[in-house]
Parts: sequence; C-alpha cells; structure tokens
Amino acid sequence: MKRLNLLLVFVLLLSLASVSVQAQNVIELRMTWYTDGNEDQVMRDLLDRFEAANPDIKVVMDVVPYSAILETLPVQLAAGEGPDMARVTDLGGLAKYYLDMSPYLSDTAYWEENMGPFLKWMRTPDNDTAISGFMTQLTVTGPYINRTLFEQAGIEVPSDTRADVTWEEWAEVTRAVAEATGTQFAMAMDRTGHRFAGPAISMGAKYFNDEGKPMVVGDEGFRAMAQMLLDWHADGTMPLEVWAGSSGSYVAANEEFINVKTVLYMSGSWQIGQFAKNIGDAFDWEAVPNPCGPAACTGMPGGAALVAIGTTKHPEAVARVMEFLASEEILGEFYARTLFIPGHLGLAEKGVDFVTDVEQAKQALSVFASQVGKLDPIAYALQAYPFNRVIFNATRDRLTQAIVGELTLDEAITRIQEDIDAALAEAGR
Repeated sequence: MKRLNLLLVFVLLLSLASVSVQAQNVIELRMTWYTDGNEDQVMRDLLDRFEAANPDIKVVMDVVPYSAILETLPVQLAAGEGPDMARVTDLGGLAKYYLDMSPYLSDTAYWEENMGPFLKWMRTPDNDTAISGFMTQLTVTGPYINRTLFEQAGIEVPSDTRADVTWEEWAEVTRAVAEATGTQFAMAMDRTGHRFAGPAISMGAKYFNDEGKPMVVGDEGFRAMAQMLLDWHADGTMPLEVWAGSSGSYVAANEEFINVKTVLYMSGSWQIGQFAKNIGDAFDWEAVPNPCGPAACTGMPGGAALVAIGTTKHPEAVARVMEFLASEEILGEFYARTLFIPGHLGLAEKGVDFVTDVEQAKQALSVFASQVGKLDPIAYALQAYPFNRVIFNATRDRLTQAIVGELTLDEAITRIQEDIDAALAEAGR
C-alpha cells in the first residue's frame, strides 16, 4: 500500500510539473482597445475562438477610453512601454512605433490585395512596403438627424428633395425645428479638428500650400467654416459645453443626440452600432448626406486600425493573432456584427450582411457607404498626411479659445499655424 501511495504521489507530481511547463509555454499578449459600441465584445468573442485553436497564445484585452488612445498610448509608445497590439486612429502619426509583420505573415499578397490602400495610411514616409495592421473599420464623417423632431415640427427634411443642401441651410432649418419642438439645440459637432475638416474643405479650405506644407493662414475656406462654428456657439445653435466645456481632449456629442438634446449631430459612421443599441427605434434617427459649401459636399475618410507594436517580444505570435483576425471570414463577421463599413476591398465588393434588425442602422450604413465616392481629394490627402493629428489638435484647441473669447478668430488661426510650424520643426519636417 505504501508503494502504491508513493506511486500516486509521483504521478501527481509529474502531472503538476507538466501543467506548470504548459503554463510557462503560453505566450501572453496584450491588446489595447477602445470601443464605440459593441466591438469590444465582438473582438473578445473572436479572440476566445483564436485561443481555443491556439492554446499556446493568450490575448489580454485592455479596454480603455478613447481619450487614452489619443493621449496616454503615444506616451507609452514613446517610452517603449506599449502593448503588443493596439487599436489606433492616428494611423500615420504613430507609424514609427509599428511592427512590420511582413517577415512573419504566411501570405503577404492577401494583405496587399485586400488592404493595399489602407496599408499606406500606416506606413512611415520612407517605407512603402510595411504591413503593420488592418482596418477595424473604414469611417466617413457626416451628420445624423432626428427625423421624428422634423415630423413633430411639420418641417420637411431638406435633403429629401435636394442633394446640395448647404451648411447654412441646415443651421436655419434645424433652428426652426428646435424652436418648434422645444429641443435644446439645433446642431452639435464632436470637439475635434477631424470633424471640422470636412465642412471646412466643403467651404473651400485647402489645408496645404503649393509646396505641400500645411497652411491655414490666408485659407479663406478654413476661415469661413471657423467663423460659422463660432457664430453657432455664440447664438446657441450648438451646445457650448461640448467645445468649451473641456480642454486638451476629444469630446463627442453623441449623448446630446441620444438624449434628444439636438436635432442634427455632426459625427460619423462609427456611431451606428451604438445608436442601434442605445436608441434603437425610440425615435427615427438617420444619416443624411454631407452638407455642401461652394467647393464640395464632403466629409472626411478615416477609421481605426488594429496595429502590431514594434516593441513586442513575440512578433511571430502577434502575426498569428493578426492573420486570424484579418482573415476574410473572421473580419467579415467582425464588420457584420459591429455595423462597420469594411476596410477590406474583397469584403466591400462582395458586400457584408450586417447583423441588425434596426432599419435606421441599415439606412445609415447605406448613406455613409454612398459618401465614400463623394469625398474630396483634399480630404483624402489630409487623412493620409502623417502629421495630420498636429493640424487637427491645433484646430481644436485654438478654435475653442476663440469660442470662449480668449482669442479673436484671426488670432486663433495665427496660433494654429504657429502650433503646426512648431510641431513640424520639432519633428524635423
């Protein structure tokens, strides 16, 4: 009996040692992620599937506020303390920190064929071959309206009959709807220079001089849109707290729209999933085509990408995770369940069967998809510019100062240019 007990103990020790070795062989990767709607849940579900098929890799998702992606993550990356993978929107600005996965991918041709145009957004100016990630979504900026409020006011939605409705006309009609229905504000816009850029380009903003240098001083289109933004805050058309209620960060106005505090909301396609979840059919919400100016009727392209970070200690493991997530079947499921416009040419051509019973979401997806072909070349050039975040942040911060009366508009534009010039000089550009 004693010998039998000793044998059992020996077998148990061997088993524990085996489990210990297996645990030591599991590679743990960290993914920094932000979410607008349900994409964190969908991504976790897909990662669970990957881990079941690849027990030697575990992916820990660190879900953070979007402000942390803009402010905290760049500091971590600069200090060499970043995660293995991260979901980012400053695609070119952070490109120097990305891992080129090409040596670790089994089929680079697949990536070039299906993600080629978007891979360029994630490359440094001196590298035209790197494969660093894939688009979790292609986005287009544009406005949403609360159609129920128009119906209650007995006022026609102007884009129902015309394709060239201007920003001035939208401001006028939404003020009338707000007054008739007792709605607090006529319009709202996210506090970001990116959201401002589409309307500014529509008004004629060039953003770059003939030498390709960012230039807003003397840009009459930029000034015209900035003046309208100031006027809308001064007369109560827009809520002051969105742009003037905070400093140094991005602020969305989605809660104002969800809570029926505004008639029109200038944001973008990434809001569809959250609106489908948080509004549903509580009121008739929908996307409308981008308003027009004298130069264009454009929003801004953009999106978020999941990228591999160059400081990872496990590049092969990261590439395995990314290949799984970027595969056509898995990525198609991700887009379908999150209600995101695909940043994958093959899926865009085949079409995605979006998973929603909310008719408003289907309508909005259709409208935003239709806007892709109408985006102005300047909008694409601005989005592709590696230092566009410098332009967007300076625009946001200095126009906020003008809105609260700390600067005149001319002073604000001068300061925007000075901020851009200083940042480019620091970067050696």
